[in-house]
Amino acid sequence: MWGVCLWILGLESSREANCDFSRRKKDVKYRPVSIARATVSLKALLSRFAFIFLICSAFAIMLLGKAETVVIERVRVAVIDVVTPFLSALSQPLSTLSDGVNHVEKVFGVYGENMRLKNQNAHLLKWQRVALSLAAENENFRKLLNFVPENSTLSSTARVVGDSGGVFVRSVLINGGRTHNIGKGDAVLNGDGLVGRVAEVGGQSARVLLVTDLNSRVPVLTEENRVRGILAGDNSSHPKLGFIAGKKSVHPGQKIVTSGHGGVFPAGLPVGRVILSNGGLLRVRLFANLDQLEYVRVITQYPGAIIGPVPPIKVNSSRLK
Repeated sequence: MWGVCLWILGLESSREANCDFSRRKKDVKYRPVSIARATVSLKALLSRFAFIFLICSAFAIMLLGKAETVVIERVRVAVIDVVTPFLSALSQPLSTLSDGVNHVEKVFGVYGENMRLKNQNAHLLKWQRVALSLAAENENFRKLLNFVPENSTLSSTARVVGDSGGVFVRSVLINGGRTHNIGKGDAVLNGDGLVGRVAEVGGQSARVLLVTDLNSRVPVLTEENRVRGILAGDNSSHPKLGFIAGKKSVHPGQKIVTSGHGGVFPAGLPVGRVILSNGGLLRVRLFANLDQLEYVRVITQYPGAIIGPVPPIKVNSSRLK
């Protein structure tokens, strides 16, 4: 009897266990469906009352701002304090990018300005060269004006256009000739002093033999004590001073001028100053810089010059007996 009862109870308990298991299985099976339905209903409720909720929240904030100004200001300041570091961190890359863009724009601007300044500098350098050339030309003319010729002295100004000098020849070419009343043997000088004499002359040009040439001989004298001598060229920059009557009366530093003897050069043209060479010879440092000749003045006529060929002298043979 007790065994039958226990068996019946065991069947009842196993039946109840099976019922619980089947019930739990049904709950697990239908639970996702119930959760999805609840989520859809919640979304529909929120979407239906969201606009109304926002409006009510806005009015609530407005009323709260009017009523509690200090509280709202504190909240706003607290929010700004919290947000400011983030805004600063976000603005740093933007500021760096903006600075980079500005730097690139400045680089392109500097490049354009540099090209403009280069063109302007080239233009100014061109005008500077022209101005320097005109200034040098003006200075040469001023030096030429310093020469005060004697009365009735005629001269012609010419430009040096070539240098035909070599190892044994010291001469230059000028753009003046017979059409400018320039003749062979005329004295040539610049604003500083004597340069040479005309050796060959054409219609529009002439060749000037410099005083440093080996074939140049110029009668000179010392301006202070009037000691005569001959300035003889030897193809060096400082011609020799020879044939001096009294060598003891000539010393370095004395000024040498043309003597006018022989009628080749006018008297008193400045030549240079006496110097003493290493070998003890007297030489003359010329006033004129023969390496930088540009404009020269040719003395075409001066008082005492012999114009034309020299007439022969008639000698009475009876007086020679």
